[in-house]
Amino acid sequence: MSPQTTISTTSTADLAATRRQLWAALEARDEPAATAAVLGAHDAGVPAEDLLLDVIGPVQARVGAEWATGRIGVAQEHAATAIQDRVVAALAHRTADGTGARPETGEAPRRVTVACVDGEWHALPARLLAEVLRGQGFLVDYLGAHVPTPHLIAHLHQTGTDVVALSSSLPVRLPTAHAAVTAIQAIGLPVLVGGAAFGPDGRYARLLGADGWAPDARAAARLLAAGPPRAHAARPAGELPHLADQEYTLVTRARTQLVRQVLQGLEDAVPAMASYTDRQRERTAEDIAHIVDFLGASLYTDDAELFTGFVTWTAGILRSRGVPGDALVAALDLLADAQHDFPRARAHLAAGRRALLRVPAPPAPGPRS
Repeated sequence: MSPQTTISTTSTADLAATRRQLWAALEARDEPAATAAVLGAHDAGVPAEDLLLDVIGPVQARVGAEWATGRIGVAQEHAATAIQDRVVAALAHRTADGTGARPETGEAPRRVTVACVDGEWHALPARLLAEVLRGQGFLVDYLGAHVPTPHLIAHLHQTGTDVVALSSSLPVRLPTAHAAVTAIQAIGLPVLVGGAAFGPDGRYARLLGADGWAPDARAAARLLAAGPPRAHAARPAGELPHLADQEYTLVTRARTQLVRQVLQGLEDAVPAMASYTDRQRERTAEDIAHIVDFLGASLYTDDAELFTGFVTWTAGILRSRGVPGDALVAALDLLADAQHDFPRARAHLAAGRRALLRVPAPPAPGPRS
């Protein structure tokens, strides 16, 4: 028998209204109001799963978008995320029945361990999955953000877990996710993965040999309700033939040197940097480090689209900060100059440069009708 499922009759208007209330509360850093918005909707008949995935999840995505474009700062983003986490906890306490059994059969549910890969601090998507699974009758061990793989494996040895669900939002964590998938499969457990890191179609989940991939929490719950995916032999890094050229290893090892070299080169290539404040220089160094990290991830997966997607997104973020677009192109050129012995890295950088040149120019300032 599958875990309990709920057919939702919630209207789109109800969900939209609750999202607006929750967002307003987060903007004001008003935790009681945020909690009241969600619990009030639940009292009015909105199922907990809809509140988790159609209210809290989209509002958190908006928090991330507002931070990325500079409309809110890091501290405000952290405050909003912390409030969201406590709202999830309040909703979970409201809906917990304490039985730990599938309501329609009394059968003990499957145990699922839900965790973020080592280095992944974006824990809310995993938390939402854990609560959805609990609501459907699964026993869930939720381990939270940034779980080092050795500690995850120790936990699995000590529990009766049937399947592991790993979450990662950033593609730069894919090499670490690969190591975790390999280690989990080595002890005979299947691994379901999810999150933006694995690509919109799960292409990187397949590349790294995961036993299953889900695009969202509802899809993950459906897959697990059908039974744990069958564990198969892990695909170690050595079975990714493109890694034999060592480009990924050499680029990631040289990260600090590359950031310093590109930053120095930009000072000559972009005259506006002469007037940068210390904080602006620091942010520029951070941006270069992210570029190197995503280049490494694209080399690990041998997928230039991973890199081009990141640099075009970065171009939009920099534009919102008032950074000229030629600065990003110059940074890619400087990195390419430093990668003269690495043909794959140069090809990915060239693809990124071409993608940047296709990004539409911002509209010229002027009166609006």
